[in-house]
Amino acid sequence: MKHFIVSQLNELDEIVKIDIEVIGSDSRRKYIKKAIEEDRCITIKNEFTFVGFLIFDTHFFDCSFISLIIIKPNERRKGYATSLIEYFISISPTKKIFSSTNQSNKRMQEVFKSNGFIQSGFVENLDEGDTEIIYFKST
Repeated sequence: MKHFIVSQLNELDEIVKIDIEVIGSDSRRKYIKKAIEEDRCITIKNEFTFVGFLIFDTHFFDCSFISLIIIKPNERRKGYATSLIEYFISISPTKKIFSSTNQSNKRMQEVFKSNGFIQSGFVENLDEGDTEIIYFKST
């Protein structure tokens, strides 16, 4: 069973632990903390523990932008990213939703495509030699 929670500060360490498992550092701790404080971080739990989270904002041309989706490596390919996206779409404060991923991140590209997002553009020079692909979905 999957449970969605608008994250609370007392869950910060558990959420950051997932991020550390994925990127190898706690460099995004302040960013995650701010998202939690602003009610922009949604976590997903299985029956036992947190397995992932999604962070969004509405500063992208006044549209929703999913800036981060992180799923524990041993919990991937079980539908958690899709569940987070579907849940976010159902509560999105705007009708237009954007997100992005690197051209090298084929798995995330497939997640976006399977959830009805379409390519909406490209940004060069964010990560050297790895174009950022912008995705869009209307609710």
